[in-house]
Amino acid sequence: MGSLVSERARTLQRLLGAIVALSGMMSLPPAALAWWWGEATVFAFLESFLVPFAAGLVLWFPVRNAQYELRLRDGFLIVSAAWIIACLVTALPFVLAPPHLSYTDAVFEATSGLTTTGATVITGIEHLPRSVLFFRSSLNYFGGMGIVILAVAILPMLRIGGMQLFRAESTGPQKDSKLTPRIADTAKALWLVYTGLVVLCALAFWAGGMSFFDAVTHAMPTVATGGFANYDASFGHWDSALLDGIAILFMFLGGLNFGLHWYAWRRATLGHYKADAEFLSFLWICLAVTAAITLTIWLGGRFDDPLTAFRHALFQVVSNITTTGFVTTGFVDWPGMAPLALMMVGFVGGCAGSTSGGMKVARVQMVVRQGFRELKQLVHPKGQFLVKVGGKRVSESVVISVAGFCTLYILAYLVMTLALTADGVDIVTAFSAIAACINNMGPGLGEVASHFQTLGDGAIWICSFAMVLGRLEVFTLLVLLTPQFWRD
Repeated sequence: MGSLVSERARTLQRLLGAIVALSGMMSLPPAALAWWWGEATVFAFLESFLVPFAAGLVLWFPVRNAQYELRLRDGFLIVSAAWIIACLVTALPFVLAPPHLSYTDAVFEATSGLTTTGATVITGIEHLPRSVLFFRSSLNYFGGMGIVILAVAILPMLRIGGMQLFRAESTGPQKDSKLTPRIADTAKALWLVYTGLVVLCALAFWAGGMSFFDAVTHAMPTVATGGFANYDASFGHWDSALLDGIAILFMFLGGLNFGLHWYAWRRATLGHYKADAEFLSFLWICLAVTAAITLTIWLGGRFDDPLTAFRHALFQVVSNITTTGFVTTGFVDWPGMAPLALMMVGFVGGCAGSTSGGMKVARVQMVVRQGFRELKQLVHPKGQFLVKVGGKRVSESVVISVAGFCTLYILAYLVMTLALTADGVDIVTAFSAIAACINNMGPGLGEVASHFQTLGDGAIWICSFAMVLGRLEVFTLLVLLTPQFWRD
């Protein structure tokens, strides 16, 4: 038994050492660009690569031959550790290079990038070196792809996440548990689709009037629904209806199940989109909320004509429901229920298997139908009512699992909101800051409408935890906090 425990520990050390080293390698592309552009940040990025790479090598080398068949619980530990380590390691460039943040703020910025939240503690973003701007966008890019692989390939193996929902609700070709027979092949297929969308988005932005650098560095966070921009004003910097329209399209695509995109590319057909119940619900939610917001801000006098109101409402609704976090005019000063409604749609989020945050449309859809079933059961106690999604019955085990997820999600949100208020943050700021972080959405209300710079260190750490918790689908991280997890 002792030898097995030792071999398990050695195997975990080998994997964690590799994760530390690989996280440091994210600093290499901006280091190369900094050298090419002649920026002084090249040394900061090289140091940010060498230190974690050496540390990872020290961990990995002594146990490089360790072999142990990891158990289910090891999967939770490795996935959680990978994201936490990556956030801690990729914070280094923000400390060593401009804007020279404190390590606490740097961890927040890196976590926001990798979890594709898009919240920031930086002001005067446009004055940062280009290599730092590229690094911020690349965090969104790597994080976004990591999220898709996590949702489609890894979490199903841990028996949580979206693929169980796909099997339950799908009427289209994505009903299989994997896109391709092997997870490695699935990951490659997703990388191809994801990177292809980023390239198309960059070309569209470039053709629409952005510089080539801006086009590339905004395409990555757009498809990743990450929200990091090169300007404090975000998309309001250009005030272009064309660029807004391009962003809306690719944010929407980023909010869809990437399995649908893969089938569209592989089979050269769009028919399976309209056969997917989650996609249709997502589309209708976007349209309904956009109509309501358009009327609210037009009749409230925020914009002079309905077309301008519609343009900004559509952009902000798609940005918030896909949890991208881009803004045009900002929505904190919009009249009536608009600001609160835009914060609330972040809880819905995009589709399962997308780069979006939130609880996901499939889960919300299922919980709502379960609620209506209970109402019918009260009227007809002896009746037999089924929860159906896409015309197919959802098993009771899936319904219970989804209800448990939503309960823990909201409970975690409330606890962290209370923790923020206990740290001295006002109620509106606390409510919206945790909503923006746990939903991986970015902008909030109150003091965090444009940045999180005014929050204290305690609040910043709470928000960083909220981002990782939301990104790892709550269960993956919270299971590590239970005593049962650590008992053999």
